Amino acid sequence: MNQALLALAGLAATQPALAQPAMRLDRQIFVEKVTTDINGRSRRLLAMADRAAPGETVVVILNWRNQGTRPVRGFALTRAMLGGASPDLTDPAVQVSIDGGSHWSRFDQLWLPTPLGGVRRAVADDVTHIRWLLPDTAAPGQAGRLSYRATVR
Repeated sequence: MNQALLALAGLAATQPALAQPAMRLDRQIFVEKVTTDINGRSRRLLAMADRAAPGETVVVILNWRNQGTRPVRGFALTRAMLGGASPDLTDPAVQVSIDGGSHWSRFDQLWLPTPLGGVRRAVADDVTHIRWLLPDTAAPGQAGRLSYRATVR
């Protein structure tokens, strides 16, 4: 895995949720390997991500748990994008930011100004942060898992 990806992986894995201290967040990163079995069928395997080369796909798994004694409502699970990776943003439940987390939208609704005064659609490399809004109340002890894929640049 490149240096920026490794540095961010270690940093973000230990960051607590700022908005709701009762929510515990952990992150795991895997490299997705595609192999062919003896019958010629494609198989996708996940391997621990100690290294990832440009062009490889990483799978980021975000585990959350309400460790508090009260239900948590309206929780937004937010993470900075891995440095040196371009996210797959096909999940319509994912909201993204292209400005460091100041503004949020679905990826297909984002536009950026161009140097000549026009606008262009945002591309995956423009994404700085990704988030999911948990739709329900998280009861004490409740846990869940979210994931996304990204391609190492």
